[in-house]
Amino acid sequence: MTQPPQPPDGNPYGQQQPYPPQQPYGQQPYGQQPPQQQQPYAAFPQQQPGPQGGFPMAPQSHGRTGNVGLGVAVAIVLLFVTAGIYGAIMKAVEHEIGYAAIGVGLIIGFGAGKVGGRHPALPIVSAVVALTAVYLGQLTGYAMAIGEGLDVSFVTVLTDHFELINQVWKHEKDVLTFVFLAVGGAAAFSAAKKAGD
Repeated sequence: MTQPPQPPDGNPYGQQQPYPPQQPYGQQPYGQQPPQQQQPYAAFPQQQPGPQGGFPMAPQSHGRTGNVGLGVAVAIVLLFVTAGIYGAIMKAVEHEIGYAAIGVGLIIGFGAGKVGGRHPALPIVSAVVALTAVYLGQLTGYAMAIGEGLDVSFVTVLTDHFELINQVWKHEKDVLTFVFLAVGGAAAFSAAKKAGD
């Protein structure tokens, strides 16, 4: 049996090329990029590229949508309901109460925002309606007190003698009257924004 020729130094592996120097873990030789694994788009169906390239943005919710017209209608209905309640409370305690004005605003704003959804006009409309409701509530309180003295309905006093009731309101108004108007409007504005979200 013949043996293959040996190199002069006697090392059978002497003519093999040495291994290339190894790079530290995670580094590649300059100019070479590591192989990247391609993920098929089917693995992520929600992120398939759009027709113009890139990935479509996910739809963002900007609050609950609703019927704005119906929201305004609800606010107007609540105007008369809360004005009557405010007037009854005012007549019962014989003066205005700030919490009642806040309650008027919260009821109107919440109702309008819940039905009308998130629309930028609804908080403003709610605030104006609440101001009107507090004002009419104050007039209703005076009309109830006068109607009780005359033994007639406060509705009759309001409809037949509105100018007289308004004169009483102007005579009786003070700083707190306007504070209650303001807090009612502010409460309605805030409640409409929160209820619409």
